[in-house]
Amino acid sequence: MPADTTTLVGRKQDVAEVRRLLADSRLVTLTGVGGVGKTRLALRAAGELRRAFRDGVWFVELGGVTDPELVVHTVLESLGVHDDTVRQHRTVLVEHLRDRQLLMVLDNCEHVVGATADLVDALLRGVPGLRVLATSRERLGVDGEHLWQVVPLEQDPALVLFAERAAAVEPGFTLSGGNHGKVSQICALLGCIPLAIELAAVRLRVLTLDHLLSRLDDTFRVLQDGKRGGDPRHQTLQAAVDWSFRLCTRSEQTLWARASVFAGTFDLEAAERVCSGDGVPPAEVVRSLSGLVDKSVVVAEQHPAGTRFRLLEPLRQYGVDKLRSAGLEQVLRERHRDHYIEWAERREQEWFGPAQPQIFALTRLENANLRTALDFCFASDGEHCVHLAGTLWFYWAGCGMLGEGRHWLDRAVATAKEGPLRAKALWVNGYVATLQGDLSASVRMLDECRAYARTAGDESALAYATHRLACTHLVGDDLAIADELFEEAMARYRSLGTVNSHTMLAGIELAISATFQHDFAGAERLCVEAKAVGEEHGELWAQAYAIYVLALCAWVSGDLAKADALGRDCLRIKRSFHDLLGIVLGMEVLAWIAASQGNAARAATLLGATSEIWQSVGYPMFGSRYFGTPHGECESAAVAALGEADFRVAFRRGMDLELEDAISFAIGEEPAEPEPVAPPTPLTRREQQVADLIAGGMSNKEIAARLVIARRTAEGHVERILQKLGFTSRAQIATWVTERRN
Repeated sequence: MPADTTTLVGRKQDVAEVRRLLADSRLVTLTGVGGVGKTRLALRAAGELRRAFRDGVWFVELGGVTDPELVVHTVLESLGVHDDTVRQHRTVLVEHLRDRQLLMVLDNCEHVVGATADLVDALLRGVPGLRVLATSRERLGVDGEHLWQVVPLEQDPALVLFAERAAAVEPGFTLSGGNHGKVSQICALLGCIPLAIELAAVRLRVLTLDHLLSRLDDTFRVLQDGKRGGDPRHQTLQAAVDWSFRLCTRSEQTLWARASVFAGTFDLEAAERVCSGDGVPPAEVVRSLSGLVDKSVVVAEQHPAGTRFRLLEPLRQYGVDKLRSAGLEQVLRERHRDHYIEWAERREQEWFGPAQPQIFALTRLENANLRTALDFCFASDGEHCVHLAGTLWFYWAGCGMLGEGRHWLDRAVATAKEGPLRAKALWVNGYVATLQGDLSASVRMLDECRAYARTAGDESALAYATHRLACTHLVGDDLAIADELFEEAMARYRSLGTVNSHTMLAGIELAISATFQHDFAGAERLCVEAKAVGEEHGELWAQAYAIYVLALCAWVSGDLAKADALGRDCLRIKRSFHDLLGIVLGMEVLAWIAASQGNAARAATLLGATSEIWQSVGYPMFGSRYFGTPHGECESAAVAALGEADFRVAFRRGMDLELEDAISFAIGEEPAEPEPVAPPTPLTRREQQVADLIAGGMSNKEIAARLVIARRTAEGHVERILQKLGFTSRAQIATWVTERRN
């Protein structure tokens, strides 16, 4: 949930009503004119309900989504749900949330209302514990939807809002008998719309209250005298934004319009590159951006990577309209596209070096802009999209974005004409498909790439496609063919003088094949070589896989302490990239080591955690018997040591760990020994939650309020608990809960 940066004024009753609606309905949509405060109201209501939802409150910003097909990707990303398989992402989301109890806030749905409505309908049908709070200028139209119209503020709260925002720019400003009437007139002219009031109040930095009122009065009297159709509230906001726009300098107006091509946040470099030109020097962009921040048109946000900027959504849409009316939208979108293509090229070149973790973080921040650039490429020039989709291989394959990468790469391959760009898209997509476990599609694309490369003499594409084809045979247990292809790829890399993360991986993956064939000395030699290359260049992502294989070799040789240390090192590195494949492999080897150390409870818990992560990566252990054999042996050893019942308890604990918690446990940030787990219960998660509240002395009415459910629903849960446990009273439930805790 985003943090509140300013106070919410005059919405106490609205918050209470939204909370009440969410108690009775699983879908509540806040509608209203842009700038009326739908997002702020949703955030406040959701924040106050945080404790009522066992699995939390999650905020999903849809304003920057341009492709309706990416709505579900955005929800998955915002909820921290990672799935790199080829399963339908809607199905993945439903399965992930099925047993969870949470509130999801979907913000700015109007421009993707159809896709959002379809997703919400599927989620509500498949996830009983889910409630959705949406903001949109129009209803979603889903069965069971309750609407709450967010209207402008009452007069008194509007005055308070103006005074608070004015005091922020004019210290010492307060409402008084001398200025109350003028402020009242200003708020009335602005229709008491919060965004309009905030835009006006910041003008007190340069205008007196009398001048502000005079200028607004002139503007709005002209509008009121004219015959403008439509909703008066829309007219008022439009007029307020028009007025604010006119008071900007010419260069600020230009930047406002040009910056509207950005999605989400952008940095100063992007603003200078995209918004300068045609008589606007980069230095002027900096001054204008500063002015727009001062005028509350642009919001400045602090990130570890530095300051980033965001146009408030209604103001961004206004800027787009200005850009279109000037006939400049195409030109600015081309600049935006070109900037992010160059940006991706630089990040691809820098990936093989010490900046990898920062590149991961930066690319996540730029995700909305990269999507916008890709979407524009498909609409205007497919070759640019093919280039950008292929260039971003490090993001798709290295940073846990396989699903979205496959989306763009499939489109690129389907539209691209034959040539080097399509060849790269083919081998990158083949790589992604292999990691997803879609081996047949991978082989098809890689074979096509190799055939083209041989005909065209494209030695680079041939080397990469051969390497990635070797990987498909490795996970398909065709070790002889895999070894032959790995050797061929490595020879081609050497002849080209290529040294990068891919060349490191070729040796590491050949080492994995060697471990499967019990050539542990050969595997260790290959990984030591790859690790040395990584250390020389400051490369961490591929180096972590070398450390993983070295952990395997140490485990097999019986040096369990060294193996355990290496496995944890691998996991620490992969954590910084959110590389699910590397994370689950590192966790697997730590489980095998724990079993060999006689720590069966830790091994079982880690196996439970990996079972959940594998569902997001693809087939457990790739469906490979070579990968799968030590996994099975580890499980058998843990069951033998613990017994079936205790193994299941520890395994379940691992399954219930969130990803970050599982990593923390695996690398020792939590106590190494699993905490005691309560014995199995016949109750569902929700029923257990109700039973715990009964033990806390709550009535059915209080339980309903705490869980944000109807009272009759709470009563139904209590009846089912009594039936399942064979009890006749609430006191017996309370005693049962207490005994389990002890």
